[in-house]
Amino acid sequence: MSAARRYLISGSAILLSSVVFLVPFTFILLMALKDRKEASLRSFTLPTTYHFWDNLVEVIQTRNYMLLTAFLNSVILTVTSVTLLVILGAMAGFVLQRHPSKWTGLVNFFVLAGLIIPPAVVPTIWLLQGIKMFKTMHGMIFIEVAYGLSFSVLLFRAFVATIPRELDEAAIMDGAGPFRLFFEIILPLLKPVVSTVIVVQSVAIFNDFTNPLYYLPGNKNVTVQLTLYNFQSQFDTSYNLLFMNILLITIPPLVIFLFFNRQIVAGLTAGAVKG
Repeated sequence: MSAARRYLISGSAILLSSVVFLVPFTFILLMALKDRKEASLRSFTLPTTYHFWDNLVEVIQTRNYMLLTAFLNSVILTVTSVTLLVILGAMAGFVLQRHPSKWTGLVNFFVLAGLIIPPAVVPTIWLLQGIKMFKTMHGMIFIEVAYGLSFSVLLFRAFVATIPRELDEAAIMDGAGPFRLFFEIILPLLKPVVSTVIVVQSVAIFNDFTNPLYYLPGNKNVTVQLTLYNFQSQFDTSYNLLFMNILLITIPPLVIFLFFNRQIVAGLTAGAVKG
């Protein structure tokens, strides 16, 4: 393939990706700038008058500042869940890769099953009710960890395979125990895949809509995605406030993704050489 053709294909792909991303984002921004009457037309046009500040204040103040409570809940849920995913995923991936046993095949089956088999909502609710964790933040954290653990384990296991076993042997000869070996030798080498897991899982958990809807009902437990219900109903929708809300809850994961895009790619491809 000639260099000119490669540049043409690359440029076309970048242009297409930009259009796919920028057009919806521009529409959200334009709707957030309009008043209620003009936004109800849902037209891709510039607003006749700009109401960005008015819409922003109203969205934040709606239902006794529910959006601020939702941001706090989402941050707690995301940070705690991602921390557990990194620690548990790294430890499980290290053990599966470095210490295979007769149970490894069964464990691998359950890890893959976690990616393939869809979650059962009603039995999960019964289980959470039985252990008194339904409608609780720590119960929701365990749900997010359970749903994201398989993906994290696969990433960590693939990356651990690229780390020479000689490092383990040298650390053991120096008197390092299992925990010291993992936390002082192996874990610092997992920075690329740790960054990937943090970014990917943070965006996924922060943007999660269905799981908090099922397992974390109640106004005090609301997360950012559930605040979209504040501005739509069966017979009426305030599109200007709805899209302003969408804009506010889209910015944090968007910023994370833009700043850590290279780390995501590096972590996903780091374990591709040796498995």
